[in-house]
Amino acid sequence: MTKVASVSEPIRILVADDHPVVRDGLVAMLGTQSDFVVVGEAATGAEVIEQVMSLKPDVVLLDLEMPGMDGVEALEQINATSSARVVVFTAFDTDERILAAVQAGAKGYLLKGAPRIQVFNAIRVVSQGGSLMEPAIASRILRQAIQPEEALTEREREVLGLLAQGKSNKEIATALVITERTVKFHVSSLMSKLGANNRTEVVTLAARRGIVRLKE
Repeated sequence: MTKVASVSEPIRILVADDHPVVRDGLVAMLGTQSDFVVVGEAATGAEVIEQVMSLKPDVVLLDLEMPGMDGVEALEQINATSSARVVVFTAFDTDERILAAVQAGAKGYLLKGAPRIQVFNAIRVVSQGGSLMEPAIASRILRQAIQPEEALTEREREVLGLLAQGKSNKEIATALVITERTVKFHVSSLMSKLGANNRTEVVTLAARRGIVRLKE
């Protein structure tokens, strides 16, 4: 008897986005690929968790802005309770959000507006156990890797500690007996080294890494 070659099972995908129009567009786009099958759609973080458990998709295409439970929290739960692999597909491009998603277990990270071929490729790579980040995203992650907190100077750590206390540039300058211009220079350096976009992110990222402790 002649053996018939087995046909690979299609990649089972769950699409999670709170905008119906976006979901419809993604479902239609993914439907053009013969090796993809969309098994479900979710509009909230809670729905994502529920459908991951019931539908057992191979890949979740996940937006980070979800009502109720946000995408990062949903991602953490998915990673902890299932074997589904997550490709983040979002408009969020801040270093903080990118790092939070990667640390929560995202295997892919694409920005909305990425070419469809890039989306297809990410889903295929991730479903096979790999990971794929959009080039701009990968470069940001690499920047974090080569600029660890150990690179902070003693003065930068002093400025950071005062920032964490909510001090203004003028107050920091007075406390350290330096000019406001010098304070601004150190804040700018901290933003660059920690991958932050503003003073608030500097403190948030530093606290997350254990460099400073925030008051309860």
